[in-house]
Amino acid sequence: MIKTKRNYQNISFVASNVETAQLAKAELESRYNSVALDKAEVVVALGGDGLMLQTLHKTMKLGVPIYGMNQGSIGFLMNDYKPDGLLERLNSAQTNIIHPLQMRVIDCAGYESQALAINEVSLLRQRGQAAKLRLYIDGKVRLDMLICDGILLATPAGSTAYNLSAHGPILPINAPLLALTPISPFRPRRWRGALLHDSASVKIEVLEAEKRPVSAVADHHEVRNVHEVRIIERADIPLKLMFDNGHALDERILSEQFTY
Repeated sequence: MIKTKRNYQNISFVASNVETAQLAKAELESRYNSVALDKAEVVVALGGDGLMLQTLHKTMKLGVPIYGMNQGSIGFLMNDYKPDGLLERLNSAQTNIIHPLQMRVIDCAGYESQALAINEVSLLRQRGQAAKLRLYIDGKVRLDMLICDGILLATPAGSTAYNLSAHGPILPINAPLLALTPISPFRPRRWRGALLHDSASVKIEVLEAEKRPVSAVADHHEVRNVHEVRIIERADIPLKLMFDNGHALDERILSEQFTY
């Protein structure tokens, strides 16, 4: 977590298509110095966690911090919406730095593609038959065959999203870990996943790929009929999320572990 003295003035506002978010954007733009995205010192995102992910992807090359205000459903990655005192909140906010995963895919036709994921990379069966997967960690086979509905590799920031729904572990935001979590595993029945160092290289090979097709998804980017997926964390890409004092992402993730 980073906390430094700031004096933000040039703000770019983005909002989801929800009416309340659009109205909030219009109000804030009328009250504060609004600039184009490429001129911004900070971006204020108005919406839910989905909009936050979209904004992080859109601004990844700009390197600007993102401050979210909730105009969506859950808003785990967002702050409370308050139009007053925005500059003071921005200038005193805490910053968490996260890193995306890079997914490299070879499909059954031999075509290679890649995408970045902030929350997780997931592999999912496309049809009624379960997927058959072989798992490699740092080049070594760790699981010769996993029969399941799918599997995902989650970052600490994404560990409270799909990973948690699949009964994966919640990771502290600053932990140098990734969560490898199966989705409805059938064999081996008692395997519940693994914690990996964030420097690990993960390769997932799809067995019987023609008979049991599998798709690979990096956040919202999907590739179908995959043969092989390789995943690494891109430690060279820092993404900056801003939170009000006392409500930073590390505190939210810790609190999530004590809810029921």
